[in-house]
Amino acid sequence: MSEKPKAPSTPDLLHQLADFHKVATTFTGWDGSEQPVSDSTLRSVLSAMGLATDSEQDLERSLTESKAAAWKRPLPPTVVVRQGQPGSVPVHLPPDSSAQLTLRLEDGSEQELDWPSTPEEERDVDGSAVARTMVPLPKGLELGWHRLEVVSGDTSGSAVLVVTPDRLDTADSLEADRAWGVQAQLYSVRSSRSWGIGDLTDLADLAAVAGTDYDAGFVLINPLHAAEPVPPIEPSPYLPTTRRFFNPLYIRVEAVPEYAYLTDDRRQAAEEAARSLYPANTSAAELDRNASYAAKLQALQDVYQVERSPGRQKQFDAFKADAGQGLENFARWCALAEELAPGAPEWAEATGPDSDYVIRQLPRLQERIDFFEWLQWICDEQLEAVQRAAKKAGMGIGVIHDLAVGVHPSGADAWMLRDVLTSGISVGAPPDMFNQRGQDWSQPPWHPGRLAESGYAAYRDMIRTILRHAGGIRVDHILGLIRLWWIPQEAGSPGEGAYVYYDHEAMIGILALEAQRAGAVVIGEDLGVFEPWVQEYLAERGVLGTSILWFEQTEDGPRAPEEYRVGALTSVNTHDLPPTAGYLAGEHVNLRESLGLLNRPVEEERKADSEAQEAVLDALRQRGLLPESASDQVAGQMHGEEVQQTVEALHEFILQTPSVLLGVALADLVGEKKTQNQPGTADEYPNWRIPLCGPDGDAVLLDNLEQNERFRSLAALMQKGI
Repeated sequence: MSEKPKAPSTPDLLHQLADFHKVATTFTGWDGSEQPVSDSTLRSVLSAMGLATDSEQDLERSLTESKAAAWKRPLPPTVVVRQGQPGSVPVHLPPDSSAQLTLRLEDGSEQELDWPSTPEEERDVDGSAVARTMVPLPKGLELGWHRLEVVSGDTSGSAVLVVTPDRLDTADSLEADRAWGVQAQLYSVRSSRSWGIGDLTDLADLAAVAGTDYDAGFVLINPLHAAEPVPPIEPSPYLPTTRRFFNPLYIRVEAVPEYAYLTDDRRQAAEEAARSLYPANTSAAELDRNASYAAKLQALQDVYQVERSPGRQKQFDAFKADAGQGLENFARWCALAEELAPGAPEWAEATGPDSDYVIRQLPRLQERIDFFEWLQWICDEQLEAVQRAAKKAGMGIGVIHDLAVGVHPSGADAWMLRDVLTSGISVGAPPDMFNQRGQDWSQPPWHPGRLAESGYAAYRDMIRTILRHAGGIRVDHILGLIRLWWIPQEAGSPGEGAYVYYDHEAMIGILALEAQRAGAVVIGEDLGVFEPWVQEYLAERGVLGTSILWFEQTEDGPRAPEEYRVGALTSVNTHDLPPTAGYLAGEHVNLRESLGLLNRPVEEERKADSEAQEAVLDALRQRGLLPESASDQVAGQMHGEEVQQTVEALHEFILQTPSVLLGVALADLVGEKKTQNQPGTADEYPNWRIPLCGPDGDAVLLDNLEQNERFRSLAALMQKGI
């Protein structure tokens, strides 16, 4: 008689549970080897998803319940299909049931779906038989957000049905008429009328200069997501309090219509505040967001108090109605965060926008709530004006906004959207060649299951708001819509995490749907470690990739321009590297060495960097983009005209690629050398606080761009080469 099989061991159950919930049990290390995820990490990640993992019995019960969950509900919470592709919906009912299935379309019309006579599969669930019937969806469904409803006897259920584009076609026209554009960190781009920080009027002026005079097709800017409601505010645009709403720091106060109706004393106060900040515009010192924002908030408060005309009030009311409860909830958070410090005991009661504590505070906070809603309306109006100005300047795309990976763990989204975010986890990256210690970005990730349960509403609303007045969106670390590196709070290092996979058909499909409706292009920052199929999948869906010249390498050396992707935004560098003049001087090595971020002796790092740069420069010489007389130039030892000549040669190189979009950093256009951001640091380096300067270290103003020789030369080169 054979021995009775033993129950699976705990690790087997643990791995089965991880596999079911798309938690990877291995990852690729920085050296290319496959590394296992520890059992303790898997338990922590699965526990954060709401699954019991403490004992073998817990694991077995969690696995059983997970497998049965879909069978216990008539319809899945959300169904995402591609337009024009065959689709069906699983319906779970007792065997021999018949059902009425109604499709309620976004336009208000209805369709009754035929009920198939034969189920696909039957299963015992908690002692009862359940049959799964696959109901075909009608062909030719329109793009949009629809709803399915099923009724069978006393049983009923509903599902969100999202019909997404099979392929986003907004970038198709670029293959015949590609475009170049300016990439800028808006806060650093100032004019003589700025309040110490670049603003939306400055952005409109930058678009006008680049578009009108040099045929630029777009301006790509840093994320404009909202930071804290009052100073002090987080300097990183990639660590916002919310990704749906915008930062009032970028408002040009004088451009608000009601500014013209300020009383004399309040106008004088606003003018004096502006004048006090004008000297900062020409300073090369670190940007002071707090001083600028404090002054703007006081002036904007005065403008808010001006009585609006009936027409203006109706526009404000319409904006609030369109933005809905999400805007109201964000404004509630702002009103509370204005007076409560992070970690204040009151936050323990103010657990969400509808908590009893918050409801009790509403009468007292109502005016402040209205003020913060008004700030978002003003942002919306000025963003609309910027896009309109860009289009009038001849830009085919206009403004391309940047979407950060996540949000501050103590911010508005973490408070408002706690039902669809995961607590106890932060997002980051495993160790890689660029950062062998890994990275922890301190941001809570979407919860895959709860996001689907909600019909992806928060994700949709975020994308929709960003694209409201935009020609495109760049998704930072777009691989995060496919998988994210989850790091448990108790982990000892960023490397002690695991990849959690998302429903990429839903995440990318919804992004494509909202972009298609907005007529916007989508660019995915697809750099780093990823599976080979990812870039092909994104291209298939009409999402453009990202190519950085310094990172485009093959086994034989730098990639030839003819081999670059067509469907990509190609540029020489990125905001996580020094501007090209600084990169050529080896500033990235010097900075990382000074901050203790190198994992090998600095001499080895400089040698490897110099060899890599020389390989690229040699490729330029072979193509006649640099004269052979420059062959004795050594990267890091160029000066003056040699640097500018090399910067332009590198951009001539990317002009030879077939990529439909070519980006040029404004920092390169004016000869800046300083790094905007050094990954792996916080306050060790003044990240995101570097003003736009020239090679001499003096501040560069928008007012002088048209006379700036470097700007004119490189912009004209791009205009001619495109």
